[in-house]
Amino acid sequence: MTKDVIALTRKMPDPLSVIAGLLSGGPDKLVGTEGDGAVVQLCDEQGRPLVSVEAPLLVQVRGEAERLLGATEPPVPYWWTEARATTGVKEAEQLAGTFAARLATLVGGTAWPPAAATSLAVVKTDGVSAVPTPAAAQPAVDVLTDKVAVVIQDRPVVAMTAWLSDALRAAADAELGLQIVTPAGTRLSPAVRNSLPGWPCRWVVQDEKDGYYDGLSGAVLEWNNGLFVTVESAEATPQDPRTPVADSFKKDIRDDGERQLAISYRAIHPADDRLVLGGALEAVWREITGEPPAGWGTEEPANLPWSLRQVTDVAHERSPAPTWLVVVGTPERPGLATVRVSRTEGGIEEDVTLAFGYGPGEEVPTDAVRAAAEVLAMRHDLQSMLVQIRKARRDLSVPPRFEGPGVPFAFVLGAEEVRAMPGDRARRTPLSQAPVPLGPKTRPALYYPLPGDPGDLSGWQDFERLIRHLKGAA
Repeated sequence: MTKDVIALTRKMPDPLSVIAGLLSGGPDKLVGTEGDGAVVQLCDEQGRPLVSVEAPLLVQVRGEAERLLGATEPPVPYWWTEARATTGVKEAEQLAGTFAARLATLVGGTAWPPAAATSLAVVKTDGVSAVPTPAAAQPAVDVLTDKVAVVIQDRPVVAMTAWLSDALRAAADAELGLQIVTPAGTRLSPAVRNSLPGWPCRWVVQDEKDGYYDGLSGAVLEWNNGLFVTVESAEATPQDPRTPVADSFKKDIRDDGERQLAISYRAIHPADDRLVLGGALEAVWREITGEPPAGWGTEEPANLPWSLRQVTDVAHERSPAPTWLVVVGTPERPGLATVRVSRTEGGIEEDVTLAFGYGPGEEVPTDAVRAAAEVLAMRHDLQSMLVQIRKARRDLSVPPRFEGPGVPFAFVLGAEEVRAMPGDRARRTPLSQAPVPLGPKTRPALYYPLPGDPGDLSGWQDFERLIRHLKGAA
């Protein structure tokens, strides 16, 4: 049974409806708060949380419930209220379901998943105890060791929710890894994939045959000494670990015609109070799709309509601390970007990872890539940009099976970087095609075509040769 239950309502849950939901365990159930009151908790007799309820979130972006839950959503705007049950306590799961069912009934709306929110009756919880602290210290953390924090997620797509963002930040502050455990059918949002640090952080997928495996590499895993680690083959040596790969990771590897256009770039802006952030991303989005992004947020679901002013205001308020954002497109043209804005000695940096999805028969607009690169180079302080084409899902979610690497389609070097290179190194490359100047002739950026088809690794060989050349390596 799922550990997360979500109410989707047309109206904001009022205090009386929230109280009615919290009474799902009866009038004697203890109530506590976390996060300066942003999280309300139903607790056992020792004060340990059974259910944690996040503050309602107003979603003004169409398609987010469908993208993340596979659910039919109310017309925007609507309210998204999450309740997370403590893992391993059946009554806690029932409490979360009853809370969401009561909320949806009283305010008007639906609950996800429907099977978890079918009863309005009081749940009998006499004598029920939650997991002791410190594992319950963070609402999203199910197991805590001296090496990792483990989060168990049973939902169609693991998203960068407020829960998960807090758990990731708390684990980093404690110098711990974060390991996300999911059933076999779960996928990752690109926002989670792009934000998950390296080892010991990993995505752990449950598997009937192999037990557990890494959803990104396929390596078979086992729980050992307080964390999930790779299983070594009997023939392994220090030089050749021979980590076995799960059969499930290698199944259904076929080309179904779906593609992704993946773009990553960095822009470094002069520090200026008049600086408007997000303009570079909007420019790329318009060149590729013909329209601006649909929405953005500091977590998923992305809940705010796209606004350069609001993006700039949030980053300015958080400075000098970095700001992380997720930006999404419409259901008709799937697009998702993660943006990190940070202040450095060089100025204000925007690091962006962006992807658009295309189905069978839909043409990937590669002819718009150069135009997007030129806009970035001329107007948005581009430092560098890499464009790839991938054989991957149109909906952009990351499945727990092998997806081949993207193939570099183009690389762009910003005007300042071209100017800083000695001689004509930037223009004289080992590639068969010469770079194309972008922008003013006296101070151009350079666009390097790297033609290749998905699955053809020669594109990476060309890219590596280019980078070695630009760095002056032998």
